[in-house]
Amino acid sequence: MTPLTDKCYMTLTGALHLHYGGNPQGPAGTGKTETTKDLGKALAICTIVFNCSDDLSYKMMEQYFMGLASQGAWSCFDEFNRIGIEVLSVIASQMLTIQTAVRARAPEFEFCGRVIPLVMSFGVFITMNPGYAGRQELPDNLKALFRPVSMMIPNYGLIAEITMFSEGFAQANALSKKMARLYSLASEQLSKQKHYDFGMRAVKTVLVMAGKIKREVRDTVAEDVILIRAMRDSNVPKFLTHDLPLFFGIITDLFPTSVVPFIDYGKLQIAIENQLRLEKKQIVPDFIKKIQQLLETMIIRHGNMIVGATGTGKTTVARILAKSLTQLHTDGVEGAMYKPVKIDLLNPKSVTKGELYGESNPYTNEWQEGIVSSLVKTAVDCADSEDALINSSKRWISFDGPVDAMWIESMNTVLDDNKMLCLPNGERIKMPDICTMMFEVNDLVEASPATVSRCGMVYMEAVYLGWKPVVESWAEI
Repeated sequence: MTPLTDKCYMTLTGALHLHYGGNPQGPAGTGKTETTKDLGKALAICTIVFNCSDDLSYKMMEQYFMGLASQGAWSCFDEFNRIGIEVLSVIASQMLTIQTAVRARAPEFEFCGRVIPLVMSFGVFITMNPGYAGRQELPDNLKALFRPVSMMIPNYGLIAEITMFSEGFAQANALSKKMARLYSLASEQLSKQKHYDFGMRAVKTVLVMAGKIKREVRDTVAEDVILIRAMRDSNVPKFLTHDLPLFFGIITDLFPTSVVPFIDYGKLQIAIENQLRLEKKQIVPDFIKKIQQLLETMIIRHGNMIVGATGTGKTTVARILAKSLTQLHTDGVEGAMYKPVKIDLLNPKSVTKGELYGESNPYTNEWQEGIVSSLVKTAVDCADSEDALINSSKRWISFDGPVDAMWIESMNTVLDDNKMLCLPNGERIKMPDICTMMFEVNDLVEASPATVSRCGMVYMEAVYLGWKPVVESWAEI
């Protein structure tokens, strides 16, 4: 609980008391969706999160509202202002019909030609990121049905302190202040890059990682060293070469007496070198470090982006890591990440958005399955399989192509803590733990901050590989 979440709770419960909907709005990573979900959890009301896209039809929303009203459930429509303007105006009349029935305390009411029962706990909440690509302003008749609450800057220090206490840190008070200061200084002093994010999601990732290390090492390592290691491992992979000295300088200023030991990757290092030799590639220490950084990022995030220009080795990094993890599993090495890996590779820009996520035939109303939805469903089947090897093997869905706000925004609920793929026909698929979303992109010029904050970043620069290893490999062949 922070002053911001308290304000949000008061606004949302006040809106419900007056039989209106709630509308938390603000930039990415400020806790709009999570606060709404927490309020539903506190009041023991089923809260369904749905990621809106411009493919949603008024028919699908009609079905959704029928279910919510008859069950008395809450729904949180994420990125609500991505829905088409013509559909939004129909939603306004649908919402007004239900709200009128709630105010009249009617046991049942007529909705779109059908009489349905009404449970009074019905509630609809919408979250919006104003000003991002692919969004529009809500119509006035719809705006009037929701009570807005602005969520701009979360209380980083307080959230970090509470989380660290819950993770078992005794010095959480002092460490949380230093951590908040580090992120504040990094955002001010480091260069401005599209793939840099120092928001709440980045802070939470570091805290979860620190808690994981804390439980592994118990009291054998100092708490400040654990926090520095977590901040280093989750931030260094995404920084440009000239920003690294600045970042390490800030850490040294804040923790002048702490020395972080080098992590020995041992068997993983040997497996990576072996796989590089099998592919007749050169062993470049800096490049191997990038492969290890990708694994560190994947441990804490289920959505990862490998960003860099063509020829920097993005595909090779992912492929060699997958083969190394499979080799370690075959050799019987113990480890949570050492599992067989299958990569499903696709180019998202070579197909239409409908072919990617699925679409309804406008003439027959028949649902046509999309590539992403069928791949996630296959991963779900593998996770539920009785075969132990299939059940434990990892599946990486790799999107090798440019990222733009129009198709990747439909994955927002997959990439955050909900891990839920929302399809235009109203279907919601829970992404299993064995599944990882991976994106190989040249740049993130078209991506919105909402996407960047949800993904782990590994930045590939030419300095890590250079031209010599490529020429040497060519000469060997």
